[in-house]
Order: sequence, then C-alpha cells, then structure tokens
Amino acid sequence: MAAEKQLTSGRARRAIKMGGLASQVGSSYLWTSLRKPFMSADAHTKALLDTHIKNARLIVESSKELRGAFLKLIQMLSTREDILPAEALEVLSVTQAGVPPMDYATISEQIRRELGKRPEQLFASFDRVAFAAASLGQVHRATLRSGEQVAVKIQYPGVEQTVGQDLKNLKLLLTTLKAIAHDLMRQKIDVRTLYAELEARLMEELDYEREAANTELFARLLSDDPEVMIPRVFPELSSRRVLTMTYLDGYPLTDVFAPVVDPGLKSWVVRKYFTLIWRQILEFGVLHTDPHPGNYLVTYHPRLGILDFGSIRRFPEPIRKANLKLARALLAGDDRAMGQALVALGYLDRTQPAAPMIGILRILFEPVLVNRRFDPKKYESVAKATAVGEIALQHRLYKSPAHSVFLIRTLIGAEGIVRQLGVAANYHAMFRECVERVKD
Repeated sequence: MAAEKQLTSGRARRAIKMGGLASQVGSSYLWTSLRKPFMSADAHTKALLDTHIKNARLIVESSKELRGAFLKLIQMLSTREDILPAEALEVLSVTQAGVPPMDYATISEQIRRELGKRPEQLFASFDRVAFAAASLGQVHRATLRSGEQVAVKIQYPGVEQTVGQDLKNLKLLLTTLKAIAHDLMRQKIDVRTLYAELEARLMEELDYEREAANTELFARLLSDDPEVMIPRVFPELSSRRVLTMTYLDGYPLTDVFAPVVDPGLKSWVVRKYFTLIWRQILEFGVLHTDPHPGNYLVTYHPRLGILDFGSIRRFPEPIRKANLKLARALLAGDDRAMGQALVALGYLDRTQPAAPMIGILRILFEPVLVNRRFDPKKYESVAKATAVGEIALQHRLYKSPAHSVFLIRTLIGAEGIVRQLGVAANYHAMFRECVERVKD
C-alpha cells in the first residue's frame, strides 16, 4: 500500500506511461474518425463525445498515479470551460479533490533533509497525518515551542526530478486536448504558449522559497484590508521544499456553497472575493492564479483567508495598465480605446479589425456590463464559449499572449466560484467600483 502512494519514478517508466496514454487517446480518436463516413451526423457527434469522456477518464486514472506536474496540469485544465466540454470537465474535476497522502516516514525524512532535524526535534507537536494532500506536496498541522499553531507544507521527495520528463510528454497530451477543443468547442488552443506558461508556473511552484516571498508580498499588498487574512511565514522553519506558516482556522470556501448558509454571508463572500480578484489584476498587477476553492477559507469574523501562494503571475506594468485601460473602455463603451488596449495586450495585430474581438469581450463580460442584478447561475458558460469560438474561427482570432494563459484560467475559476455561491447581485456596480478605485 505504501508503495502505491509513492511517486511513479524513473524517466523511462514515466515516458512509457505518458507515451502509452497519448497513444491510447490518439488511437481512440482515429477509430472514431474512421467510422465517421458510416454514421449520421448526430451519431458521430455522440460517438465523439463518448470518446472524449472515455479519454478524460483515462487521463484522470493516470494523473492519480503519477501526481507531480501531470496531475497539476489536469487540475489546471479542469477549470477551463472555455476549451473543454462540460462532460469532460466533470470527469477531470475529480482531481480537484486531492490525492492520498504519503506515509509519515517519507515526510519526516524529507523534513530532516531540508531542515537538518526531524519534526519531533523542530516542533512541540507534529501531526503524523496530513490534513491536505495535493499534486506536488502535502500539509501537516504542527505546534511551535511557543504554542503557536502552524501549517507545514512538504514537497514530495523526487517530484523535481520527474517534472521535466512529465512536461516533455505533456506536449503529446496537449495536442490531443487541442483536438477536443476544436471538435466540440470550436476553439483553437495555442499549445506552444500554453505549454511555456505552464512550465514557468510549475517550476515556480516547486520553489517554496519563492512561495514564501509571494506570501509576504500579498501580505504587504493587502495590508490595508482588515477583512483579508494571509498566513505569516517562519523562515527559520522553511526551505526550498518545506514551508512553515501560521495555521488559519475557518470554514472551507466550499462549505459556504451550501444552500443552508446565511444569504448575507454568501453576499459578503461574493463581494470580497470578486473585489479581491480585480484589485490584483487592475491595481497590483500581481495575481493569485490558482482559483481552487480549497485555497480559500472564511473565518468567523468574517474574514477571507487566502492559502497557497505557489502559483502567482506578475504582470509587467505596461500589461497591468493595458488591462486597466481595457476595463475602463468596456465600462465606457469606447470601442476605439478597447481596440488600442487589445493591441497593447497582444490579442490583436495593428492591422486587424477590432470589432470581432470587442464582440467576444461583450459576450464574456456580460455579467459586469449590465447595470442591474445579475444571477450568475443563468450565465451559460459553455454556450458562451461556443459562441466565442465561432467568432474566433470566423475571424481567425488565434493570438494568445503568454500573460493571458493564467489570467483566463483565474477568471474562469473565479466565475465558477461566484456561480456556485449563487448570489444575484449588481456585478456591474462592483466592477465599476474596482476600476474607479485605481487612479493611475
């Protein structure tokens, strides 16, 4: 049983596993394609969807065994309603529930390698069972000699050695997912840009010293907001592969999704979360890009706690200002300014007409463009994504700048969280407030 919880290791073994997966997936699509001439259009569409679901299950099965970068990618893709059909996303979303933790002996030895002593020598107490386990590491609760409660995040041994091989083989899988997006969602995925951005973010997530710096950065940026909680880092008990932070106590954000939760609390969470996302994009130019609900909790005050700062996107100042200009132009209905911002952001060339892309923006930003109460549950994400895909194909709007990959992922994840909270509100007024707050 313990062996089953270890990372699948060895370059050859991982290459065979990933190569075999890509071969299985590719063969299934080839077989569906060969049958097309002998099927009606409706029957072929159903067969294609069935193939997508079968392959999604194969991907999930492999991700649970491999962990590491491969599982991380699947978790990222499981929020992308813009490029994958809902049925496939439902299967992929299983990976968001976490993975079985590694045994204590393995974790204890990893801490000894990183910090020079075992947990029993460093902490007054250390829970042997992790309270959270994810793709790259797991988290244990502990108590300092001072009595302060902390969370200790430990990276799985060997994951850094396997991530390179995973990324090479993920190119094959991304090619397959590109076909899914094209066939059902009428979307074109820029595999090269997506791969490069994923690689950069994954390498950052493996460096807990960088995550510690990110955590401290967010604490400074949000120091003026008493309704937000950021963990405090303990540098003397942290390293590149171990991170010790204050333990934040509260309700998981998913608990607030429940129908029985007080509507007033839900409204507070929606406003705080929505405002927080847009402050990062428009005001700070620094974005927490992992919109998994497990990375947020609601304390009893209430306050919104933010966890896990491994995946952070820093936008160059010209990009932040261009995003701000685009937001202002959207609210003002200024097509000329929108076109200029889209060029500055790299979504359009100067020679391309801006009207089709502006039409796409008006579809995507509908909830914040209508000055009235809007029910997020009535926003049909898949239908909207399909409409956007049709416009993009018709006008060959395929540019996907690197800075947009995780921005889009975050906005889609945020839309999912807001939809699950299910609060009808004037999102236009909230968005305008965020835009007008920024003076530069």
